[in-house]
Amino acid sequence: MLDSIVTPFIKPLLKPIVEGLNRKGITPNQVTIIGFVVGLFAVPMIVLHWWWAALFFIAMNRIMDGIDGELARFQQSSSTAGGFLDICLDFLFYAAIPLAFGLANPEQWAIPALVLIVTFIGTGSSFLAFAIAAEKYQIDRPQFKNKSFYYMQGLAEGTETIAVFIAFCIWPEHFSTIAYIFAFICSITIVTRISGGFHTLLRFELNAKSTQTNESANTENNHAAEKSDVTNT
Repeated sequence: MLDSIVTPFIKPLLKPIVEGLNRKGITPNQVTIIGFVVGLFAVPMIVLHWWWAALFFIAMNRIMDGIDGELARFQQSSSTAGGFLDICLDFLFYAAIPLAFGLANPEQWAIPALVLIVTFIGTGSSFLAFAIAAEKYQIDRPQFKNKSFYYMQGLAEGTETIAVFIAFCIWPEHFSTIAYIFAFICSITIVTRISGGFHTLLRFELNAKSTQTNESANTENNHAAEKSDVTNT
């Protein structure tokens, strides 16, 4: 919900870093992979209850996730392959954080962690499934025109997810409550994405069929007219 609002404020802050990486010949895909590896260091930190260290690695992962896209656009090297790599590693990272909390305190946190991971699967699958269909019908999203795939908005997006991860690290004793609340928000996102995506695609399919029917009718009328002209001649 907040991604489209937050993104314009973050981009200018990343510009000096992007320019420096470009001068050193760093590629966006390298930033994506390094950022993912750095983010995974948060997992053992969480398991060991080293909350501030975990928060540091989570923050670094998210900063690098913003840098890779900006670097790709700066170098004019944006690609579908790069976008695919980025989104796959993002969702793996998102799932790894609640998993780490479940491992850190299995008796109290395992179930809320599993519930949260399930809702992450729902938000991620509905997000990516619609992106595939959107590519087929060339559906555009002006708010995120620089994305390499269709960015389907929802109540729970990247900004909200990172805010929740930060809250986990600052108030770990409230992990269960925060996890259940955010899982509920993710559930709303799942329902709205599936419903909205289904009706949007249905509308495009009906329009496509209507256009195809009209084109077929016009073609038949043209053939009939040509035959009539030949007969009259």
